[in-house]
Amino acid sequence: MKKVKSIISVMAVLGSITIAVTSCSKHDANSPGVEYMPDMYRSPSLETNSFSVIKNSDGSFDTIQTNRIPVAGTIARGYLPFPYANTAEGLEQAKLNAHNPLERNEMNTKQGEELYGKYCVHCHGATGQGDGLVGQKLAGAPPPYTQADKINMTEGELFYIIAYGRGYMGPHASLLTQEERWKLVLYVQHLQHPDGMPAPAADSSATKEVKVKEKKSKTKGTK
Repeated sequence: MKKVKSIISVMAVLGSITIAVTSCSKHDANSPGVEYMPDMYRSPSLETNSFSVIKNSDGSFDTIQTNRIPVAGTIARGYLPFPYANTAEGLEQAKLNAHNPLERNEMNTKQGEELYGKYCVHCHGATGQGDGLVGQKLAGAPPPYTQADKINMTEGELFYIIAYGRGYMGPHASLLTQEERWKLVLYVQHLQHPDGMPAPAADSSATKEVKVKEKKSKTKGTK
């Protein structure tokens, strides 16, 4: 208890001395006064996306950027990486393995329709027949979504084309978020199959037999 009282007394004396010195010394009327550890509450103002030059203790200078590049491998919250490269192999993998994470419901499809009206209708037309006002002026108009070789495109292939582009169509990855691209896929499939998406084709007996053999061979190889 005596130790605590001693500390309090010392602090009181030091405080009194500080007040006396600062109040009795010659003071500039425009001075804001003495600040104790100003860096703790008066942080420097940095402009976003700007560069600043700082002087090091050895007299050299460094240029720093206020916004730093994320650490390699960093994934933004809410962002789902699309792991298929813009190559022929990437397209084939996307066809087979990329699946729409969004539910096929009225709300998502309606939002896809709104996006279609902003980004697609001018070339592909209101019903996806390639008869948009811009598409008609191109050397090669976009093919109808219902064309024989287009109507059964997988959702992964559609997403891939929206992201990377094809032919006269440029990439839209920088214009649309991944969620928006998947909503567009839902609406394009709605234009292709207005009466509802066809049920997945059942595996034939021959295909099933091949899959069973492949599974058995993989199982043996792991033992």
